[in-house]
Amino acid sequence: MIEFRQILCPMDFSESSIRALAYAAVVARWYDAQLTVLHVVPTFEPMQARGDLGEPVRLVTPIPREQVIAEMNRSLNLADLSPRATPLAEPGDPQSTIIDQALSKKADLIVMGTHGRRGFKRLLLGSVTEAVLREAPCPVLTVPADARAPLPEAGTFKRILCPIDFSPSALQALGFALDLARQADGRVTLLHAIEWLAEDEPGPSMHFNVPEYRRYIESDAQQRIRALVADESRTWVEIKDVVQFGRPYREILRAAEAKPADLIVMGAQGRGGIGLALFGSTTQQVVRGATCPVLTVRGLQQA
Repeated sequence: MIEFRQILCPMDFSESSIRALAYAAVVARWYDAQLTVLHVVPTFEPMQARGDLGEPVRLVTPIPREQVIAEMNRSLNLADLSPRATPLAEPGDPQSTIIDQALSKKADLIVMGTHGRRGFKRLLLGSVTEAVLREAPCPVLTVPADARAPLPEAGTFKRILCPIDFSPSALQALGFALDLARQADGRVTLLHAIEWLAEDEPGPSMHFNVPEYRRYIESDAQQRIRALVADESRTWVEIKDVVQFGRPYREILRAAEAKPADLIVMGAQGRGGIGLALFGSTTQQVVRGATCPVLTVRGLQQA
């Protein structure tokens, strides 16, 4: 059974990170987990700063660690997290510090927002969130700023969408989706999107029965999905198998909106195996566009 015992929640006081903290709080309560809330600053040491040409070098003193911790505690109190959560302020590069803290604390889950303080409306290549998705040693729950607020007494996700492309990380994500739904007495929609012939049909000169072949590959995909989950498992969690033709990320986002999903659970790396959370990949496009939290899971060989 999936249990989250050590949760790490990076926080930069942006609206997105505050919403992510709310989700981290309810998950921590449900699993009785230890929650570490991390804020990363460049340094706590005085720095030399040079102004315009000809101006003398000035000594700039950053905000003291104690002041940062005090501000974090105010946010934790608003989220009704004290004393369950531990505030932690560390100097350094945000993405490497987050990864280091996840490793040192043996985190089971990282919960973070998708947009930082600069207010970008999309997940940028090279952003902290993208880097963490690529390198995290554990699953990452990304929470968009406009995600609906979690119910205080919740902590589980009842309507789960799990995209399936049959890659190792997607199969690992499937296990998470089924167990989370079982714990919540919820349901899982397994979605496989077939991109071939999704938008362009062969020309009339091609001797190819397109409708017949589409029916064949759709039936084959449905059988493969059905075979992934044992019949016994379908007795203790409601599962719906869906096959769609279209761009995978578009179909995933459309399905998540149509019957609003509480959570999307998906692999961090697709069948191409080129790299984790690449710019333009299905996973990253979904994280960018989702209006509900997305749990990104790596395959066993990627851990």
